Amino acid sequence: MFQDILETVREDISAVRLTTKTNNNLRDLISRQSAEEELELIVKLKQDIPDAEKWRAYEHCAVVTRLYSIYERFTEDLVKKWLLVLPKIYLNYSELDERIQNTHMIGVGKLLTNLNKNRYKHLPIEKVMSGLYLGVTVNQGYQLLPEAFLIHEQNLRREILEQFLADAGISNVWSWIDKYRKVQFFLEQVRGGKSNAEGELLNLINYRNEAAHGTPQKILISQSLLEFCNFVEALCEALTELMTYQVIQKQESVGQAKEIGTITEWFKTPKAAIVKMQEITSLTVGESLFMVSEAYCQLAKIESIQVNDESISVVQTVLEQEVGLKFDVDAKRGLRVYQCF
Repeated sequence: MFQDILETVREDISAVRLTTKTNNNLRDLISRQSAEEELELIVKLKQDIPDAEKWRAYEHCAVVTRLYSIYERFTEDLVKKWLLVLPKIYLNYSELDERIQNTHMIGVGKLLTNLNKNRYKHLPIEKVMSGLYLGVTVNQGYQLLPEAFLIHEQNLRREILEQFLADAGISNVWSWIDKYRKVQFFLEQVRGGKSNAEGELLNLINYRNEAAHGTPQKILISQSLLEFCNFVEALCEALTELMTYQVIQKQESVGQAKEIGTITEWFKTPKAAIVKMQEITSLTVGESLFMVSEAYCQLAKIESIQVNDESISVVQTVLEQEVGLKFDVDAKRGLRVYQCF
């Protein structure tokens, strides 16, 4: 649902990570003393390299600035996709959460007073007004103009991120991030339990602001920059799963999705589960289901089905039936299984 945006983030962070490693390896290479066997290229490099401290300072500024940019753009792209999904779930504008409607109305008003600014010159006045007009008057066929929701002037630290996403109808943001498995792994394994997600994000923002507007007070070593890469990647993955989960919740409220069962047993090596069914439904090999729990939401494709030790391609389930499903991703016991229509 939002995986294409997350994949772009992974590619961008990978580029930052590899650039940081390359810079560090290059510095190590140049610092080595082997005059008799040095290649001509290395000799030339050593003649033109910047001062080591200045080199690290430029690397520090580039990485923290780029990482924050990746995170901010990713969050905005998530919201844009979310706003495209909502009209498909709620056909009537009046069914949207009141906060979403208020944000839309206020945002359109702000855009109308700022259309002469360069950042909004691509927006014709008709486009700015039409979505709100159709929603309020016709109640159908409306669109939620992304620019009306993306008006924020402050860095997306915790409280601003929560407000920004809540205005678009996305709740429970920081509770989800705090409990997200990859964020917890980072905080425990990398930070030794001495930090939290809010502090990590704030540190990145502070480093970014110093890099953009002043002289950095502290220059991070390559390893620290790589650790920030890992944190931003985990943070973006957490937001992706949160958005997906909230889409499923909204779809469930209008009958576009339903919880069909729970994983009662999980076999890690074959990635297979025993699912106890709570709905009468049809399952097919190749079909995708969502597996959900607290701070967890993964899409999984059914690779095979077993009922009474017999492999079948389609099953019509009954209440309380136990069905064996092999998936293409890892999972765990206790996950709730959702089917979307």
